[in-house]
Amino acid sequence: MELIGMLDSPYVRRVAVTLQLLRLPYVHRPLSVFRTFDDFHAINPVVKAPTLVCSDGQTLMDSTLIIDHIESVAGRSLMPAGGPQRQRALRIVGLGLAACEKAVQIVYERNLRPAEKLHEPWMLRVKGQLVAAIAQLEAEMVAQPLPVGVASIDQAGVTAAVAWRFAQEMVPGEVDAQAYPATARFSSEAEGLDAFRAAPFA
Repeated sequence: MELIGMLDSPYVRRVAVTLQLLRLPYVHRPLSVFRTFDDFHAINPVVKAPTLVCSDGQTLMDSTLIIDHIESVAGRSLMPAGGPQRQRALRIVGLGLAACEKAVQIVYERNLRPAEKLHEPWMLRVKGQLVAAIAQLEAEMVAQPLPVGVASIDQAGVTAAVAWRFAQEMVPGEVDAQAYPATARFSSEAEGLDAFRAAPFA
């Protein structure tokens, strides 16, 4: 398998960390949807990161769908099987992905749209959504801390940790680490795991 995309994308990184945790061999090709568009296009004409090139040459897109596939290949899942535990994990994954989406929107607005075209009411709305997602993640962490060991971290933990790191790195100042200590602490501990260190934010 080949994972296509840069590890500064939270979506690429959550797939890479999941591959590490599932101990699945893969090749990472750090192609950018901007700087190496043509190279990426040759692999996947949609030029969407992450892209997974499967063992049969087929390409898959969307981090959640890719993770579903690689878990089927591994024969095990990082998601709880069912019941309240799965429901909670799905909620946390959703919050983490929402935080990623809003942080990405802020990055694109700042870096790709000309300054005179920025619409401040829209930016304020997106920033509010980002903070709301992080605040709800914090509430979940305080109510019931997520497991963070190499044998116990689940997809909720992977996604939450990746989302937090991305927001801190790419939109500094928008999410005050001191205001969300439980999430900051969890992410820091997760980043110390071998699976995260093997797929570092870059």
